Amino acid sequence: MTDATPEPPSGLRALLPDLAPWRASRDFRRLWFAGLVSNFGSFLTFVALPVQLKELTGSAAAVGAIGAVELIPLVVFGLYGGALADAWDKRKLIVWTEVGQGLLSAFLLLNALLPTPAVWPLYVVAALSSALVSVQRPALDSLWPRIVAHDQLPAAAALNSFRWTLGGVAGPALAGVVVAYAGLGWAYGADLLTFVVSVVLVLRIAASPASHEAVKPSLKAIAEGARYAWSRKELLGTYAVDLAAMFLAMPLAVLPFLADELDAEWSLGLMYASVPLGALLVSATSGWTSRIHRHGRLVVLSAALWGLAIAAAGLAGDVWLVLLFLTVAGGADMVSGVFRAAMWNQTIPDELRGRLAGIELLSYSVGPTVGQVRSGGFATWWGVRTSVWSGGLLCVGAVGLLALCLPKLMTYDVRTNEHAVRLREQREAEAPTST
Repeated sequence: MTDATPEPPSGLRALLPDLAPWRASRDFRRLWFAGLVSNFGSFLTFVALPVQLKELTGSAAAVGAIGAVELIPLVVFGLYGGALADAWDKRKLIVWTEVGQGLLSAFLLLNALLPTPAVWPLYVVAALSSALVSVQRPALDSLWPRIVAHDQLPAAAALNSFRWTLGGVAGPALAGVVVAYAGLGWAYGADLLTFVVSVVLVLRIAASPASHEAVKPSLKAIAEGARYAWSRKELLGTYAVDLAAMFLAMPLAVLPFLADELDAEWSLGLMYASVPLGALLVSATSGWTSRIHRHGRLVVLSAALWGLAIAAAGLAGDVWLVLLFLTVAGGADMVSGVFRAAMWNQTIPDELRGRLAGIELLSYSVGPTVGQVRSGGFATWWGVRTSVWSGGLLCVGAVGLLALCLPKLMTYDVRTNEHAVRLREQREAEAPTST
């Protein structure tokens, strides 16, 4: 890796993704491709597992219970995984959790090949997979600032978002074809193969041991990370804004009913694809993000736009307008995600990065989960469309209130923020390593 920062793109090139992190860091490229491969495989299982549960039980409640068994491991291991990421070698954590995920895929494959597949392994795998992901994500998120130059971190966040949204759009489509025409066994087998490829790629990146200031994983260490997050009001604002947006305006649970009300059952798949499509369009034209310095302001404005777009989708009577507004919402959410990641990566000290990444994991994972409960409850009480548009407007109000209560979020500027300046100077003082 090198800390030399190329000039930002100009003209039409400013609309294209900034590839500076990709060119400068071999480890970034390897980790990016590893994530792309395993992401496609994970979406195969993401689709195949509920399909198999539906076939085995015929119960919508049984399928919905997958989310319930995933939630507790997500909360517990997300926080503990952050402490592990600060105390252990990050590369080893990523490798061993990838190996664990591969073993779980092998277990699903063996179960699918039985004459009468059992139901209980599906729930066990869902819970264990949630735990492994929760341990891996803080290690992965805290590794990026080590392998990417400080000023290239916003571009790296955009490229990682592009990788994720590419899988989010193409992965489920590919999974549907594989499950429908090849069978569940092929889906699980392909997922297992992607983990093998990912492990090989990750093994080739440089070791990333704990910093000298690292502390052992413990409740005290987790509490230390929480206290630091509380002391940083601009960081606290990013967590709170994202939680508010996802809790109040996440409509995915009611989209099947919205399609029915619009007499457009055929549009359900397009509705589910619209949000990641909007995110993909933004991440594919993300070169402009390198020119933005007031990241907190963009987090707030894009979260408010997410809420407005969701409200418009709930009020629209034409299905094509609904699809348009859902796409706009997905793009706005991606903008918020890129600048949240930039603020985290450019200001959090290395010795706390894992624990703060664990808190981040909760902020962007728990919100959508409980948000779907909210949208479903509102739909039951007041109707589907009211649930959607009211959630969007509540989101706008909550984000505006948070912006007023947390002025440091709105005034954050990466050029002058004391934490960003300190971390940038520290990175510049370090001797550059080779690519």
